[in-house]
Amino acid sequence: MKHVLDFERPLLELEQKLEEMRALSAQLDIAEEIRELEQKLEELRQQVYSSLTRWQRVQIARHPERPYTLDYVRHVFTDFVELHGDRCYGDDPAIVGGLARFEGIPVVVVGHQKGRDTKENLRRNFGMPNPEGYRKALRLFRLAEKFRKPVITFLDTPGAYPGIGAEERGQAEAIARNLFEMARLQTPIVVVIIGEGGSGGALGIGVGDRILMLQYAWYSVIAPESCSSILWRSWDFKEQAAEELELCAEDLLRLGVIDRIVPEPLGGAHRNPQQMYQILREVLRQELLPLLERPVEELVRQRQEKFFRMGVWQELPA
Repeated sequence: MKHVLDFERPLLELEQKLEEMRALSAQLDIAEEIRELEQKLEELRQQVYSSLTRWQRVQIARHPERPYTLDYVRHVFTDFVELHGDRCYGDDPAIVGGLARFEGIPVVVVGHQKGRDTKENLRRNFGMPNPEGYRKALRLFRLAEKFRKPVITFLDTPGAYPGIGAEERGQAEAIARNLFEMARLQTPIVVVIIGEGGSGGALGIGVGDRILMLQYAWYSVIAPESCSSILWRSWDFKEQAAEELELCAEDLLRLGVIDRIVPEPLGGAHRNPQQMYQILREVLRQELLPLLERPVEELVRQRQEKFFRMGVWQELPA
C-alpha cells in the first residue's frame, strides 16, 4: 500500500481521479479533460512542495519508500563488496560498508541502513547503530587511508542506539573516536545526508571535505519530537521545535554546516528514485574528482578548518 503523508492527500485524490479518467479514455473522448487535470495536478504539486514547513520536510525525509544507502550503492556504484565486523565485538547491520567503484574509481562506501519491513527494521535496528557499527566504519576508513582510496558516506539515522548494552560497550567513545580520526584521515571524504541526520549518530560518519545534503533531508543535534519533549514536556510541539531547530538543507547551507544542496525530484526522492540516482551520480562526479587532484595534506587542513569555524563563541570580561 502506498504511504501518503497528510499534506499529500489532495494530490492523491487528483492522481486517483486522473487514473480513472485514463482508464476510460479508450471508450470516451476525454483527452482534453485529461490534459486539464494533468495541468491542475502539476500546479498543485508545485504549490504543495514549494511551501513545505520544516516539519513536513522531516516527514518526507522519513518516508518509508525513500531510497536508502544500499539502494544508492546498487544504482550509483559498481562492483560493491560488503565488508562485515569491527574485529572487536561483532557486526552491526545498521551500518553497511565496503569496497566499490564510482565511475571506475575504487572507493570505500559507508552508510546507515534502515529496513523496508518490520523484520528487516528489527535486524537493522531501525538504522540506529551500536558502537560496533561505528568501529566497523572506522576500520573501513583506515582501510581506505591505507590504500589511498576516497571515502563516500551516506547519513540516514534517527540517532545512535541509546540502549544499555550500547553504553556499556562505549557508544560515546566510539562516536568521538570516529570524529577524531575522520578529521585527520589522509584521504578525500565526501558525506551525503540522504534522509535523517540525527545527532551524533549521524555525525559519527559525517566529517568530510564536502558535505552534501539532499533537498528534503534533515540534519540536527536532536530530532524535533525529542526537542519538544525536553523543552515543553510533550511531543505536541514538534512542529514548533522543527522551526526553531532550523534543520533543513537551506538553513544549514546558510549556516555553513553543509557545502551543497542536492536537488530531489518534485515531491522527494521516493517519487522518482531513478532520477534521484542520476542526479546524485552527477553531483558526486562534480564533487569527488576535484578532491582527488588536490594534495591530501591540504584537504586535511581545510577539512579541520571548516569544522573549527562552525563553533562560534564570545568571551566576556571577568
